[in-house]
Amino acid sequence: MATVHFDPAMTDAERREALYAGDIIILSPTRASSAMVSLAQDMLASAFAPHDPRTIHEHLSAEEVASVLGTLKPRFIHHPDCKRLIPALMAEHGVDLDSLYFDVPRLRSAYPSDFLSSGIAYAFHPHRDTWYSAPMCQLNWWMPVFPIEAGNAMAFYPQYFDKPVANNSEIYNYYDWNTRSRASAAQHVKSDTREQPKPQQALEGPSLCYLPPPGGIILFAGAQLHETVPNSTGVARYSIDFRTVDLGDAAMNRGAPNVDSRCTGTTMRDYLRASDLSPVPEDVILLHDDDTARRGQVLRYRPALVEAAAAS
Repeated sequence: MATVHFDPAMTDAERREALYAGDIIILSPTRASSAMVSLAQDMLASAFAPHDPRTIHEHLSAEEVASVLGTLKPRFIHHPDCKRLIPALMAEHGVDLDSLYFDVPRLRSAYPSDFLSSGIAYAFHPHRDTWYSAPMCQLNWWMPVFPIEAGNAMAFYPQYFDKPVANNSEIYNYYDWNTRSRASAAQHVKSDTREQPKPQQALEGPSLCYLPPPGGIILFAGAQLHETVPNSTGVARYSIDFRTVDLGDAAMNRGAPNVDSRCTGTTMRDYLRASDLSPVPEDVILLHDDDTARRGQVLRYRPALVEAAAAS
């Protein structure tokens, strides 16, 4: 069973090793994480004004909310403050910015499960990020934007960290997802027909929820089995997450054990170095890639590239 650490006195290297071994780390809010949360709160308030974003499902239809999110979420992802605040957050936690690579932060939403739980507000079933072409050295940083409770949080199944789960991850290729499926999220309002990796067995034992305050962080390996809790609170949950990799670990293929992932492609091209926003060196990417990169699909997601591929 995983050990849960609260603000541990660890070096970055010690922290990564603990996470690769299946531990989970809870971090208190910092100046940078609180600034990210404030940015998200301000953008949500502006997008849904005059209504409270947490009860927007009481005022707008699912289609209307999905339409707003379709504009709001990309604006948050590409907001210049995010690329400034993530490196600042890493520095606050003693991470070497020349070795740390991060992907763009996502603003997630989880509405009451009978309102909107697909497409751009997808309620994730139990999964490992490594079923979605993430490298085994990926770490996930997740923080709530508003206070959360067990009924609208994220749940973990740490008992499966080193135990295979029957799944269909072999259906997933990251480049095909970028080319065919990723840009259509806002179109899936009532249901989501995009095929995704899922467990092919019933899960045993309890799931665990952790409830940090806004700006507090749950830090865990991409290989952890986790899910979106079906929202039973009547209040929308908004959260921010992003992923990181350490260049040295990526180059040496250090990371969590791969117990059951069979997807293809790699997300390694999505990461930017925290110190100067340069991409991961190509020779390191190739250590995690496969021959599916030769099919002429979108290797690194860019909306304009996806639109061009769809039109060709």
